[in-house]
Amino acid sequence: MLAALSELYPKAPIYTLLYDEEKCGEVFPKEKIITSGLQKLPSFARKNVKYLLPLVPRTVEEFDFSKFDLVISSSSAFTHGIITPPSTHHICYFHSPMRFAWDWTHEYIKEQKIGVIKKMAVAAMLKKIRMWDQSASDRSDTAIANSIHVQRRIKKYYRRDSEVIYPPVDISRFSISKTRGDYFLIISTLTPYKKVELAVQLFNKIHKKLVIIGEGPHREYLQSIAGDTIEFLGWKDDKTAKEYMMNCRALIFPGEEDFGITQVEAMACGKPVLAYGEGGVKESVIAGVTGEFFNEPTVTSMEDGLARLMQNEKTYDPKACRAQARKFSKEIFMEKMKGAVSRITKTS
Repeated sequence: MLAALSELYPKAPIYTLLYDEEKCGEVFPKEKIITSGLQKLPSFARKNVKYLLPLVPRTVEEFDFSKFDLVISSSSAFTHGIITPPSTHHICYFHSPMRFAWDWTHEYIKEQKIGVIKKMAVAAMLKKIRMWDQSASDRSDTAIANSIHVQRRIKKYYRRDSEVIYPPVDISRFSISKTRGDYFLIISTLTPYKKVELAVQLFNKIHKKLVIIGEGPHREYLQSIAGDTIEFLGWKDDKTAKEYMMNCRALIFPGEEDFGITQVEAMACGKPVLAYGEGGVKESVIAGVTGEFFNEPTVTSMEDGLARLMQNEKTYDPKACRAQARKFSKEIFMEKMKGAVSRITKTS
């Protein structure tokens, strides 16, 4: 999303809490980047972002935007809390209210695997973050949500309205594949809330091949419970991941996401998607046309959904899948963002 905005406004500088030139320099050259004071911390501290959480609210507020008429922030946690002058119009693109502090807070604390005293300390920290977040939630003049699902979260936690503009997917990178391998595919960060464990348990049970691309703190555990039909490939570059996607039977999308990108990329390859029927994925996948849903986060429910997908496998039209993916293209995102900015600048 940030890359598309940078393409839309190539002369605009990019303010960020932290910057890794090795990972991001090709897309975001350092000449455009303005970092926060956190960038001066030792590398081991910058790589353990969760330990920096108590510092982030104040750090976000230290950025000076007094020379700008318009600021667009991209927020999945804190950046909506920037402070802008009264004369500056602030548009915030919300990927979601911070999930670890709101709807995922109890699960987040459990995931830390810490003792009672530390849990109490983390809970107290999250309470302070929620108080700051609630206060900061109305600092932007215009709120844009990345899905209807996120729009509802914004209304619930922030009590404010928002416009929906779906995030950009570079459909041009993909094409309909004429080949099909004998494997199902997951591309995901390997953390507990992604629910990859459900898929591992299911494919252990049915003895069908599952390929998993991605890294994360849950990988070691997932590999320890995986049978011999499940293959972990770790991190792969975009080109390699695309090749696996173009040749899979279907993409498996087991967790609840704010919107999700990989399911749209799979449909751009003409591939069907099996997804958990909650979250933003319900706004992109069409049951019976571009894939299927399972309605409960259980192995039994996922197995039922996969059975329906395999039963209908020959009836999914790759062209229909790709046509649905086009609705979430980068070009549409850029057009709608330009339209939103144009309306604002005309009324300001």
